Amino acid sequence: MKKQIVFIAISLLLLSGCQLSKVKTIKLAHGLDVTHSVHLALEFFGEEIHRISNGQLKVEIYPNSQLGSEREILELIQIGSLHMTKVSAATLENFAPKSKVLGLPYLFKNRAHAFRVLDGEIGQNLLEDSQRYRLKGLGYYDAGYRSFYTKERPVDHPDELKGLKIRVMESVTAMNMVRSFGGAPTPISWGELYTSLQQGVVDGAENNPPSFYLSKHYEICKYYSLNEHTYSPDVIIIGNSFWNELNEEQQLWMSKAVNASIHFQRKLWAEHEANALKEVVKAGVEIVYPEKDVFMELAQKVHEQYLQDEELKSIITQIKALE
Repeated sequence: MKKQIVFIAISLLLLSGCQLSKVKTIKLAHGLDVTHSVHLALEFFGEEIHRISNGQLKVEIYPNSQLGSEREILELIQIGSLHMTKVSAATLENFAPKSKVLGLPYLFKNRAHAFRVLDGEIGQNLLEDSQRYRLKGLGYYDAGYRSFYTKERPVDHPDELKGLKIRVMESVTAMNMVRSFGGAPTPISWGELYTSLQQGVVDGAENNPPSFYLSKHYEICKYYSLNEHTYSPDVIIIGNSFWNELNEEQQLWMSKAVNASIHFQRKLWAEHEANALKEVVKAGVEIVYPEKDVFMELAQKVHEQYLQDEELKSIITQIKALE
């Protein structure tokens, strides 16, 4: 893995040397499909920054994990070989530990509450905190609610997870959550998940509706249980080193373009989410709506664990108190 990162880093540095000095190119990578609302929003960001900057800034996007997993992409950004990414807060927690609070199950009352937290002082403080780790947060995209999808049986109660290997992201919070429900968490990279489901390495996974649909995991998993256990946003990240290369005006352009893309993405997300659920049903998937109370009760074990940390306790308390 380290050799791969070094090779990509050298390749990107060589590419950057070929750019015209008057035009600054922003190299941005992510792991999602080109039809995903996140990719479309990042394209929109690229168009906006090119327009606002009068062509002085342009964006090159590398989708579909071309440059590695989310973790590998963040490592490339930290060493300055890549400039930007969209990354799940669940992956970011491995680099900026306070971000783990955003992956707590049943933390937010609803999506409106989540947006108030993310767009307000709490969310902005978390973005600023990531700078300590050479990763500057610029804002949050909507990544919807994550729920379980499985191959052999629906999950209408936590008991149904017992004995099942469930794919999770490389996130301690996600692993703790699945364990609290009785399942066996199995971290696997997104790009390897389809094959892992096909070959029986895991019995299911958990994700939002657009990701379930666009990944074609519905071809294997015919049960989608909308228990909506976490609302873990996507975070727009830029490397500290690249950000500091920009002058004040360029930084302002970046912030404006990112904010415009956030509004665009959130609107698009709602449309894609509704369409994804419609399409997977057409493909023969059974949608299950479990009672959430039992899941919420078990999830308190994860909350109690994090409340033992005074810094995390303060953030969690502020989030729950926000109306």
